[in-house]
Amino acid sequence: MKKYKIIFWVATAIIILWEGVMPLGTVLFAPEYVNAGTAPLGYPDYFAYALIICKVLGVFAIAYPNIPGRLKEWAYAGLTFSLIFAFISHACVDKNVGFMLMPLVVLGILAVSYIYNHKIRTHG
Repeated sequence: MKKYKIIFWVATAIIILWEGVMPLGTVLFAPEYVNAGTAPLGYPDYFAYALIICKVLGVFAIAYPNIPGRLKEWAYAGLTFSLIFAFISHACVDKNVGFMLMPLVVLGILAVSYIYNHKIRTHG
């Protein structure tokens, strides 16, 4: 059980940093770069703010222990959709392999967090 918790928290910490802290830090400390990732893909400026808010709320729901399991499931689903659509957007618009692979790598880490969250909830 301890191994499951360590794996879960390492994967979740990476997700917290990548999907929560970095976007929030951009809004707070470098707002001129908020839409640097979405504007080249053709998305409107407001979409970047909505995406950041959803990511931060999703990360909070995943990381905070007292959140109900069903809400955690929705948070994992929302982050999963976000990463899949980021991959699709980069594949269709700029075709940059690095930009296409990064959401898939983060999705893999999110999957590890999800799997071990489920193992922790069912085994203890």
